[in-house]
Amino acid sequence: MKILVGYDGSNSAKEALSQARRHAKAFGASVDVVTSMAKGTQAQHEEIDEAQKGLEYAESLFQDEGIACKTHLLIRGFTPGEDLVRFAGENGVDEIFVGIKRRSKVGKLLMGSTAQYVILQAACPVVTVK
Repeated sequence: MKILVGYDGSNSAKEALSQARRHAKAFGASVDVVTSMAKGTQAQHEEIDEAQKGLEYAESLFQDEGIACKTHLLIRGFTPGEDLVRFAGENGVDEIFVGIKRRSKVGKLLMGSTAQYVILQAACPVVTVK
């Protein structure tokens, strides 16, 4: 079994890591932790460094439990939702974990919702975590 966790450093993403860790341990699964950025220009150098540190933190959580884990920083020009769904399809992922935040309808309309996109477009089950 292969689990994908969408990670952006938020509290809900950290909780998704925790839930994925429990699930991976129970089912003997391997885990891919993915952070997606739309751009990777020199101006975003600090953001890229922070994302890399976040992925190192995530990887350490799984390694402490003896769970196989790979991290991926994707800078492919897609939205985070598109990146997660594409990565899952390209890598034979069986289950996706994403953190969710409560937003107003107007907030979703203006800003979009990564979790909503993943839930609607992914070909595998998606677990949302608050």
